Amino acid sequence: MIKFSLVVFWLGIIIVLYTYLGYGLILLILSKIRRPNAIPTNQNDTNLPLLTILIPSYNEAQLLEEKIKNTRALDYPVEKIKIAFVTDGSTDDSPEIIKKHEGIQLFHSPERKGKIHAVNRVMKLITTPIIVFCDANTLLNTQALRNIVRHYQLSNVGGVAGEKRIFKKEEDNASGAGEGLYWKYESFLKKKDSDLYSVVGAAGELFSIRKELFEEPAEDMIIEDFYLSVKIVTRGYRFIYEPEAYATETASVSVKEEWKRKVRICAGAFQAMGKLLFVLNPFKFGLFSFQYFSHRVLRWTLAPLSLPLIFISNFILAFQGITYLGVLVCQILFYGFAYLGFVYQNKNVSIKGFFVPYYFTVMNLAVYWGFVKFIRGKQSVLWEKAVRS
Repeated sequence: MIKFSLVVFWLGIIIVLYTYLGYGLILLILSKIRRPNAIPTNQNDTNLPLLTILIPSYNEAQLLEEKIKNTRALDYPVEKIKIAFVTDGSTDDSPEIIKKHEGIQLFHSPERKGKIHAVNRVMKLITTPIIVFCDANTLLNTQALRNIVRHYQLSNVGGVAGEKRIFKKEEDNASGAGEGLYWKYESFLKKKDSDLYSVVGAAGELFSIRKELFEEPAEDMIIEDFYLSVKIVTRGYRFIYEPEAYATETASVSVKEEWKRKVRICAGAFQAMGKLLFVLNPFKFGLFSFQYFSHRVLRWTLAPLSLPLIFISNFILAFQGITYLGVLVCQILFYGFAYLGFVYQNKNVSIKGFFVPYYFTVMNLAVYWGFVKFIRGKQSVLWEKAVRS
């Protein structure tokens, strides 16, 4: 029992440390050794490509006026940009609000079949060479489009992922504090992934692709943005990360709301990993296989599985030496703080790091529940959006 516990404990420690810290350190080192390609300069107006900014929206009437104002304020020649909203299934005043604005395309169907069905339907009607996807509940920085399209001057770039930023308040509850810190670290990993070779999956808040590379995901695909961006890389293109094109949104109003989003993503992750098993072939995809396995597969499989195994094996080994006893004490303290985060999750606090153990624990528990929903086939593509603060 002791020998088996030793193997489980140390193997689990290695997996968790590598997944959450070691991979980031390796990226940092490799990106310094392997110098990233120079970022192309912004083009003058005459050379900018035509593009469509496509905004799927479901019952976002209260946000649409601000979203339209923000989109029209983007620094890009008016004659080279088309703005299109997709409001399939919306039961509020979304279509009527959009119709009031000249020069904006509205694609609406009363039937709600999910975001990917709506996007697949509309993509057949879009003719511009560049498509920029963004969510209706995000606001883009003024230079976002110019900073995205400059990368398409390189023929091997198939897509560009923008940065997701969480609007920071002076005081946040557990969701705001945890989500904000999580995305800061995730943005660091995406930047280093891109410097090394390619981003491993784009976030739907803001990303773009070459229209010719769009490949219709199945209409039951849960996280279609991730799947689509990975498939483009497997066709020999890079997916670049551009932190100077960013989408800002508020945090989920509570961890309960964030939980819904995380569970959906995790259920979709298992679905996507099943369809992307071929990406794990390093003989065909080389460096990208390493990135995909390290950044995504481990985080969605072995790392969450290792956490309870480390804790249980650590109990068995607690009196085998001061090292094991010390690690056990640290684990108890960590999960103790996670419990305190649960108790005070809806309180406003100024010390944001206080909620990190709680958010980390919730994030990993969501993997388990997402797996259950995936196995049962209970995760619908008809996403009920999380309530934002």
